[in-house]
Amino acid sequence: MLLRQIEYFQSVVRNNNFTLAAEEHHISQSAISQQIKALENELGAKLLERKNRRFTLTEAGEHFYKRSLVITADLEQLCRETVRLDQKDAAALSVGFLISYDGDEFTRAIAAFSEAYPAVTLNVMSGNHEDLYDALRFGRIDLALNDQRRAFSDEYENHILAESVLRVEMATHNPLSQLAEVEIADLRRLPCILVASKEQQEEERRYYRDIVGFKGEFLFAETLQEARVMAVSNRGVLPVEGRQSDSFFGATLRRVPLTRGGSPIRRTYCAFWKKDNANPYVRAFYELLKGQFT
Repeated sequence: MLLRQIEYFQSVVRNNNFTLAAEEHHISQSAISQQIKALENELGAKLLERKNRRFTLTEAGEHFYKRSLVITADLEQLCRETVRLDQKDAAALSVGFLISYDGDEFTRAIAAFSEAYPAVTLNVMSGNHEDLYDALRFGRIDLALNDQRRAFSDEYENHILAESVLRVEMATHNPLSQLAEVEIADLRRLPCILVASKEQQEEERRYYRDIVGFKGEFLFAETLQEARVMAVSNRGVLPVEGRQSDSFFGATLRRVPLTRGGSPIRRTYCAFWKKDNANPYVRAFYELLKGQFT
């Protein structure tokens, strides 16, 4: 009962409102108020100063709230560890995402899955298109969020999640950043900055040169953050994956749609997994991921 009362108390403080906290737990406002009073009686300490319909935390209440969050997190972790130890074949799911993908849909799906399936060990990797393709092919991951560069294969589940316009990020002091859109032919004298491991640099260069159409020099970074620093210093332009459409990215970079012959260059992002994959959590993760794109 004490744990439930602590949960109610945390909800009231988090929402800064008794009504919202009651709705969150599907009980009446009077019931949650009674539970908070019962918690104060149990502790022998006043946690909230009530005034009309508002409240503030007492010094004891603020201390109790902060420490209770730590205890709750430890308890949840203890429960997860106990379940995993009890399972001879611990449940696990391995997923991968495109290293240059800039949307937050994947991370939101990770958070939703971890909350829905706390006993499942979730392993995450990032990589270029070929990294993810090889990881799927050889069973190192169960599912990948990847761009579509090949025709769909009958060996895989191939589900389109989103289509978007390819954009480039460039320093705001680059004159081209003032354009509403930029023609890829106009970037021929500017290096193209790509995020790629040393093993995948040639493959990425070939794709962005022969398929996308960049004709200038290529520079490589190992992380998206490193690539952005290069773009900010006006060393080149950075193609960005994902559905983000903001014209400005901070005060130092501008994100501009990329066109070829006056038409937007479009990219397709998909969820892939092998049809013979027997992991029961693959479909569950996909459904959560798909929900982030709708």
